Amino acid sequence: MDSPPEAELSTDALFARTLQGGEEDEGAWRAIWQLHHRGGEEVFQRSAAWLQSSSPKERGRGANVLSQLDFRHRSPELVARFTDALLPALAKEQDAAVLEAMAAALGHLGDPRAVPALLPLKDHPDAHVRFGVVMGLASHRDAQALHALIHLSRDPDEVVREWATFTLGSQAREVDTLELREALVDRLSETHVKIRGEALLGLALRKDSRVLEPLRRVLEGPVVTTLDVEAAQALEDVSLLPLLLGHREAFDGEDEDPEFRAVLFEAIHALESLPR
Repeated sequence: MDSPPEAELSTDALFARTLQGGEEDEGAWRAIWQLHHRGGEEVFQRSAAWLQSSSPKERGRGANVLSQLDFRHRSPELVARFTDALLPALAKEQDAAVLEAMAAALGHLGDPRAVPALLPLKDHPDAHVRFGVVMGLASHRDAQALHALIHLSRDPDEVVREWATFTLGSQAREVDTLELREALVDRLSETHVKIRGEALLGLALRKDSRVLEPLRRVLEGPVVTTLDVEAAQALEDVSLLPLLLGHREAFDGEDEDPEFRAVLFEAIHALESLPR
């Protein structure tokens, strides 16, 4: 017999279902999303209580639920209340998976009090925790958060570096400081193409002239990504147009990498529209 859909389950049953399987279990996450939608005092109280549980899995799931609870009707008062529940739990947490979940939850909430709470974790020995710190700081633009993200853009873990560079490069595009630009320049030598691409795009968005030659070399090379093409469009240097046209000519058919094709054609159109 099929299980009832999540919307028909009681709150107790939904919380129980969040504990099934591993961290990425689809059924568990469907229950979490349903709790996000359901919202209300009962869900908040259960989530907050789980933050104090002796079970690491319950503590992590409590953070997962609080992260986007009542997201459709969230007020500053609710954000403050949810953050009030998370911060004391974060301060005493030792489990790496739970720390990651709590840090990410604070990122969804966006309360500025999260920044000083997360800073001590930026050098945590577990890369998953440091990734959580990136997620937790991603929406903040104060000097402390940006300095920590710059630090994490040099992290030994590729995933941490990639997401920190992405946050600095294009997500925080309204921020333009010498320190941030230098951090992006440092990433131009990456062999990881996505990290390098995020750095190229971040510098191109800020019209930093140092990006032109590295970007030209990438576009002349064998591996070109959508990020590299987006960087060419953002830089608005028509000298890159012949390289983009060369990539267009290399397409064999409509079905070959449609996402790259769409980004490439948009960039070509944008550069062709510029005065020469």
